[in-house]
Amino acid sequence: MSPLIISSLLLVSVPIGYLTWSILSVDRKARTATVAILTRGHRAPETVDKKPTGFVAGIGYRLTPPAYVRKLDRLLSLAGRPLSMPLEKVLGAKIALGIAGASLGLYLSAVGTTPIMKLAGLFLLVLGYFIPDLMLYSKGMERQKAMQLELANTLDQMLISVEAGLGFEGAMARAGENGKGPLADELVRTLQDMQVGRSRRESYQALAERTSIPELRSFVQAVVQADTYGIAISRVLRIQAKVMRVKRRQRAEEKAMKLPVMILFPLLFFIFPVLFIAILGPAVINTVITFSGQ
Repeated sequence: MSPLIISSLLLVSVPIGYLTWSILSVDRKARTATVAILTRGHRAPETVDKKPTGFVAGIGYRLTPPAYVRKLDRLLSLAGRPLSMPLEKVLGAKIALGIAGASLGLYLSAVGTTPIMKLAGLFLLVLGYFIPDLMLYSKGMERQKAMQLELANTLDQMLISVEAGLGFEGAMARAGENGKGPLADELVRTLQDMQVGRSRRESYQALAERTSIPELRSFVQAVVQADTYGIAISRVLRIQAKVMRVKRRQRAEEKAMKLPVMILFPLLFFIFPVLFIAILGPAVINTVITFSGQ
């Protein structure tokens, strides 16, 4: 086996193993770390300019532009900041997978004689570097969709709690404790921000910044304005819950209207040909046999 093939295999297997370890390694001390942070009191929020830990992460910080690092941090925020994939691991995985994709792409470009092989090599070179971005974007989109689906029911639960006599923070705590999913986690995190000393306005605005859902941003803005001008929070919750239910029904109707168009392609190219073969096939065979016998 040639040294080029051996080096290519090493450059591919090592980054893939590193990425697998980054995804599967879960910090089991997350609850302990959260409690420790809450007991320390308020501290300055962490920024993406902190010193990296690890050789590969340090290289990633040096080679990645600050604006792109902030973009990755935003993707991590939308994805819920999974404990198994901090920013340092993401930057390290991008460098490792970029090297693997570049080596494999150069190998395919060197041994390939057709333009398709050279294009495939160039595609692998770019794909290796952007695989972590695609994974974070996909996870963030799934998380935002789950939060959007839970929003209407969560507001209804909070409205019931407020009308029963609880305060707004108490209703948030009840919805966060009884609910499941990313929206309940975000409500709990907002309450934790208040417990460590952040003002309610800052905590609500931080909740809006951690999501890309327009409905949730509108709700947070309405709550902030109600808190500023002294408007009854039960009235705001009632209006917002009604609006969220209407928008949820409109989204369901929109998806139902798109369904016939989505079914059209498989219907034309996969179902109709089979039906035509099953119906017209025997008639065509009999016609061919009849005319061939003459």
